Amino acid sequence: MFILDMITCAGIEMDRMIPDTIHTIVTLIKIIVPILLVIFGMLDLGKAVMAQKDDEIKKGQQTFFKRLLAAAIVFFIVVIVQLVVGLVASDDKANVTSCFDCFVNGHCD
Repeated sequence: MFILDMITCAGIEMDRMIPDTIHTIVTLIKIIVPILLVIFGMLDLGKAVMAQKDDEIKKGQQTFFKRLLAAAIVFFIVVIVQLVVGLVASDDKANVTSCFDCFVNGHCD
């Protein structure tokens, strides 16, 4: 027989798999999105260098740095949200901030 592992979050009882899945998605966003943005930026820069035109190279450099900046912003926004939620969350399971901490940081008790 399959027994669900239930948690209480802000007064709502739910399966533990839901916050665990959302936490995994947040972690993947923090890792994969910056990597993809840097890879695509490198491809743009590589195409520009292969074209061997100064205008294309400058345009490729600008695109690469924009994507690099976007990757840093995505990574740091997720990290800052996790930090703030971790600091604000309380141990009271009926509190919404503890529920948000469970979903974002994976601190479910």
